[in-house]
Amino acid sequence: MTLPDERYRAVKWAEAFLKRLAGGHYARTPKAVRDEARSILRHYPSDWDMNRAAQAAPEVFQERMEDLHRFVAVGAAAQQQEDLNDAELLRGYREL
Repeated sequence: MTLPDERYRAVKWAEAFLKRLAGGHYARTPKAVRDEARSILRHYPSDWDMNRAAQAAPEVFQERMEDLHRFVAVGAAAQQQEDLNDAELLRGYREL
């Protein structure tokens, strides 16, 4: 499940990648690819657009995760790690 802050970051990371691609950061990138990246960036959402989207639809885009979501995400990750640890411990008993 993708959270609103993850979706927001993905859009921003894609923008940074397209800028690097268009700017020739990657060696031997064909001119057609650089030109297409520049073309996409011409209509890419700006910071202002992303902030407006986050205000208008916080369930879709959020710049930062709300505290409750962060709490739940940390708890879920900890539970997943505990389950993995339990499975690792039980693996040795099955072999006996």
